[in-house]
Amino acid sequence: CMLATVGWIATDSGLRFAGDMFQNVSTMEAHNKMLEAGVMAPLLAGVAVVELYGGWLTLNGFEERIKREAGDFFIGKQVLPKDPEQERLMRLKEIENGRLAMLAFSGIATQAVLTNSTWPFL
Repeated sequence: CMLATVGWIATDSGLRFAGDMFQNVSTMEAHNKMLEAGVMAPLLAGVAVVELYGGWLTLNGFEERIKREAGDFFIGKQVLPKDPEQERLMRLKEIENGRLAMLAFSGIATQAVLTNSTWPFL
């Protein structure tokens, strides 16, 4: 959601990917336009791979074949602090930032639809 929020604001601010299909497309119509252009199929395939991996981890976790915590995809642990208290604080910050980003994105999307305008909705 953090990346989605930044992407929405960047698009409303006029930034676009190179290529004709990405030009003159608003944030509210972007999903349907990209679906028509065939851009969403590779994205769906990528998400499907990640979801299948998550399902495999979940099943193996339930059967106790692997030891993992909820949300642990075995990537990124090396950047966590070594001190247990600092690690706990970092995890808390990550959860709080993720929740804030979800609220920000849902607020931006709702405001865009309600006002039929672009960010910053003035």
